[in-house]
Amino acid sequence: MNDEPKLGTRYKEASESPGLLLWRTTMRWQRVMTAVLAPLGLTHVQFVLLASAMWLGRAGKPPNQAQLAGQAGTDIKMTSDVLARLESKGLITREADPSDSRAKVIRATSIGIDVAKKAITAVETADAAFFAAVENADLVKILRPLAGDID
Repeated sequence: MNDEPKLGTRYKEASESPGLLLWRTTMRWQRVMTAVLAPLGLTHVQFVLLASAMWLGRAGKPPNQAQLAGQAGTDIKMTSDVLARLESKGLITREADPSDSRAKVIRATSIGIDVAKKAITAVETADAAFFAAVENADLVKILRPLAGDID
C-alpha cells in the first residue's frame, strides 16, 4: 500500500515541470543580478527602471512614470516608490510633464548615466555567463512570447 499523497500532477519528476524550472532559473538569475548590482548601490528593479528611463529617453523625449512602468512591466505605485529612491540617490530627476500636469517625466542625471552604463556592462556580462549554456537566439525565441509586449 502506498501512503504517499496524490499530488494530481502530470509530471513524474519535479524536473519535468516548466513552471518549477522557470522558478528555479529565475531565482538563480536574481541572485546573480543582486551580486553584480550591489557594488553599484542598485537593486535589480532600480537598475531596470534607470536603464529603461535611458532607453525610452534615447530619442530626446524623456518618458513619464506610466510609460516607464509599461516598459519595465512594473506596477505604477511601486515604480513611483523606486523612482523616489533613485531621485534621492541623485540618479534621476522627476519633473512635471509639460504636456500633462498630472504626470512626471524622468531624466537620468549625469551621475545616473554613469552608474547605468557601468550597471548595463555588469548585467550584460553576467547575463552572457549565466545564459551561456543556451544559444542567445534560441533563448530569445523561447522567452519573447512569454515576456509579453516590451516595445
